[in-house]
Amino acid sequence: MISKRVVRPVAGVVLTVAMAASLSGCGINTIPTKEENAKAKWSQVENEYKRRADLVPQLVATVKGAAAQERTTLTAVIEARAKATSVNVDASTLTDESKFRQFQQAQDGLSSALGRLMVIQERYPDLKTNANFQTLQDQLEGTENRIAIARKDYNDAAQDYNTSLRTFPTIVWAKTMYGSSKPMAYFTAPAADANAPTVDFSDIGASNASK
Repeated sequence: MISKRVVRPVAGVVLTVAMAASLSGCGINTIPTKEENAKAKWSQVENEYKRRADLVPQLVATVKGAAAQERTTLTAVIEARAKATSVNVDASTLTDESKFRQFQQAQDGLSSALGRLMVIQERYPDLKTNANFQTLQDQLEGTENRIAIARKDYNDAAQDYNTSLRTFPTIVWAKTMYGSSKPMAYFTAPAADANAPTVDFSDIGASNASK
């Protein structure tokens, strides 16, 4: 005959396991799981932006060596990089729309400045044929592509997490167990992207003719 002292602990373990399985099936772990996934995607965004920031000093030095007269453009890139690296949004502040927007605007400002830097190569044959510049340009283009992918992956993960805060059955846990959880901000397309960029090379011919 099995002792009641043995049965009670076993029954308690079985009940605990059953309750844990039941809660898991109800989605109690869904919100933190999706939150951690979104934070992981955000980390990749930060990695790619850092990779780009690390390329800027080399790009500026190379362009300065071949086109030192482009001081305005070079200065704009240096200032944009300084601003982009001074505005930080870590995983704990992804729910702060204001800070997140400041971060994006700073990064978009650097993107714009780098775009202008890339355009000036058309004015300088020595720069266009500079092997170091071409290597850096390829690295920058690759990084920009990875940034776009990382931002999309983060937006998708943030949307998935945000949806779990508003839909049944996970909204039940959002209102109880995870009452402090807030929606994460999204990356948005810069306003300038609504229109096709205009690049004017009309003065290149005149510049070359005067040489």
